[in-house]
Amino acid sequence: MAGSIPVSPTGKSAPTGPAPGRPPTGSLPTRSTSPWAEAWRRFKRHRLAYASLWLLGVLVLAVLLGPLFYKVGINSIDFQARLASPSWTHPLGTDDLGRDLLARVLYGGRISLAVGLAAMLMAITVGVVIGAISGISRGWIDAALMWVTDLFLSLPALPLLLLLIFLFRDPLKVAFGPEIGIFILIVLVIGGLRWMPVARLVRAQFFSLREKEFVEAARALGASVPRQVVRHILPNSLGPVIVAGTIDVAAAIIAESTLSFLGLGFPPDIPTWGRILFDSKDYLDIAAHWAIFPGLAIFIAVLTINFIGDGLRDALDPRRVL
Repeated sequence: MAGSIPVSPTGKSAPTGPAPGRPPTGSLPTRSTSPWAEAWRRFKRHRLAYASLWLLGVLVLAVLLGPLFYKVGINSIDFQARLASPSWTHPLGTDDLGRDLLARVLYGGRISLAVGLAAMLMAITVGVVIGAISGISRGWIDAALMWVTDLFLSLPALPLLLLLIFLFRDPLKVAFGPEIGIFILIVLVIGGLRWMPVARLVRAQFFSLREKEFVEAARALGASVPRQVVRHILPNSLGPVIVAGTIDVAAAIIAESTLSFLGLGFPPDIPTWGRILFDSKDYLDIAAHWAIFPGLAIFIAVLTINFIGDGLRDALDPRRVL
């Protein structure tokens, strides 16, 4: 009969909706969120890290695209405008030779950020390789690699950094030119003295993961040791490594600025943030703007990278709830 309510054999009205626990007819099954999407969601909830990511992006775009629009020579000398305060003509002022500071800060940002990124990649690569070999090995190989790591950790970083720069600066200048040669030397020295914490971190992660059930299953199925490392252990160790990498970028920028401030970095005609600070040290009382703006650029870059590292630490750790 049209419009009648279906009745069950017991005399009670039969439910007309879907059965409990069963999705409605025609509805799509919910799609599980990928781990990276979930990590990105947790990262965005870390407001300082998310804001720092945007601020660092603006800074990177400024140093990359700024010289294309602000076409002022970094070594164009104007003695009539020497030590000029910020103005419409020179937005960040000028130095003692009348060179425009905005052009020099933008150009120097390219070198400083490139040094930080390249040194970080070198430190991460060396640290991951040594840490992985040590973590998957047993016996004398692990002991020997950790002995070398502890030896490098015991060396005083800054005196060794200055010594290596002083010894190899001139040969590399002759071989590759003043800019490329110093860049290669600084990246090799800074990266070569920053891999030890990464190696110990990766080794600890390998010790924890190599006894997990999924690694034992891969081993039981006949997977070789390189396959276990590349396909199963290393991908699950990348979270702490990424966080360590962000910290290394900030440390490398500070190290390069320190070398340039001490006069052992790039030559005077190649500006970096540290080199501009070094040149301004004798004029702080009469031209404070000369030191404020490169110092502010270093401060913003290092602070934002550290906040991004904090956000990545929380986002890549599923046990933390934001």
